[in-house]
Amino acid sequence: MKRKFLNSLFRLAALGAAIATVGLPAQAQTPSAEGILVYNAQHASLTQAWVEAFTKETGIKVTLRQGSDTELGNQLVQEGAASPADVFLTENSPAMALVDGAGLFAPLDPATINLIAPSYRTAHGRWVGIAARSTVFVYKKTKFTPEQLPKSLMDLAKPEWKSRWAASPAGADFQAIVSAVLELKGEAATAAWLKGMKENVVPYKGNSIAMKAVNAGQVDGAVIYHYYYYGDMAKTGENSEKVGLHYFRNEDPGAFVSISGAGVLASSKRKAEAQAFVKWVAGKGGQEILRTGNSYEYAVGQGAASHRSLVPLADLQAPKVEPAKLNSKKVSDLMTQAGLL
Repeated sequence: MKRKFLNSLFRLAALGAAIATVGLPAQAQTPSAEGILVYNAQHASLTQAWVEAFTKETGIKVTLRQGSDTELGNQLVQEGAASPADVFLTENSPAMALVDGAGLFAPLDPATINLIAPSYRTAHGRWVGIAARSTVFVYKKTKFTPEQLPKSLMDLAKPEWKSRWAASPAGADFQAIVSAVLELKGEAATAAWLKGMKENVVPYKGNSIAMKAVNAGQVDGAVIYHYYYYGDMAKTGENSEKVGLHYFRNEDPGAFVSISGAGVLASSKRKAEAQAFVKWVAGKGGQEILRTGNSYEYAVGQGAASHRSLVPLADLQAPKVEPAKLNSKKVSDLMTQAGLL
């Protein structure tokens, strides 16, 4: 019995030494040998690359539970303090705001927050951006001259755009864009825009399917995120070779840059490892995977470079939106009232 007790102490000491190498806060609790559970709404292939590199470097095991932003965000709120999750990763920030609004995140290590450029982190420090994606308008090249492209996302609610553009309104990606419209333009203007969208939009289930429809000439254009185009072009290009990419710029709601978030659950019993994982993803190792990998999402770390194929973040002229203020519940209500959900 004494020998088993000593062996257990040795194993805990070894794990503690491994975690110390990624700079955990001094007050972190004693680590667990069980590893961590991550509720993951980010793309599975990107998160898997992060996990494999993190585990190789630290020895800390990571288990992923996959789902969408909305699904996992609502699940965390329902589970509350009883949740088995240690970390929450999203594609877009409204789900982070939902969980944070329920008081379920622990404060992040200040050193982790400081790894991320100021535009892509929250003021309160309970969660942080780890990647980003830009809103774009993909269009059939033969249908438009540069002068005919929409000057603003808001133009797409006008009568002349009826049945000419597509989107995936039921997805968290598009709802994040609407959340930015709400923050930038207010509730009345957003409700009016959604009413016009209901009249005009051709709905598809998924951004890639909407882009494929544009490429096939089924619809003139679509509002999606940029990486669907770059990802397809890097493969065969069969769903994107006939489309162009239009950036709204000028701080328009259509130039919105959506932030993928990461936070540690306050109920986590493995906070040391959880904090270490978020710090690693936000740091050099995690951000380098964005530069060299095939996710085509933007790196948001201080001084971190994104994939060379992408238009630089600084050139997008994105509107200034506090990510913690994006409201998924209000957006869902407004889109339901407009008949889009």
